[in-house]
Amino acid sequence: MNIGMISHDAKKTLMQNFCIAYRNILARHSLYATGTTGRMIEDAAGLSVHKFLAGHLGGAEQLATQIENNEIDLVIFLRDPQGAKSHEPDLREIVRLCDVNNIPVATNLATAEMLVLGLDRGDLDWRELYHRDRT
Repeated sequence: MNIGMISHDAKKTLMQNFCIAYRNILARHSLYATGTTGRMIEDAAGLSVHKFLAGHLGGAEQLATQIENNEIDLVIFLRDPQGAKSHEPDLREIVRLCDVNNIPVATNLATAEMLVLGLDRGDLDWRELYHRDRT
């Protein structure tokens, strides 16, 4: 499965810790992330990540394009609900595209954990149908 990962500045350490905790599950999948988040995941968890540009430099739009083309199966966007900075990615477009394409999205740690554990159990195997339809 292709997992998109993005986080606001205040949640980057949380994203690193999440990836360390679920490294064994995440390592079996393809990870895509905005530049800074991706680099931090690689450094902390030793996972291989396809990195887009930094979120505010167009990486969020690159990830959104992948979502729009149904090339991402799951999105984890750890956002700062208390005070996202003006240069940080806008959650609304990512969530809208996930809704349009029926892609599961987590915006907090609790939901991210549920989705990753469900992924490990096979609960998201239905997403493979989208891959077969593209070939």
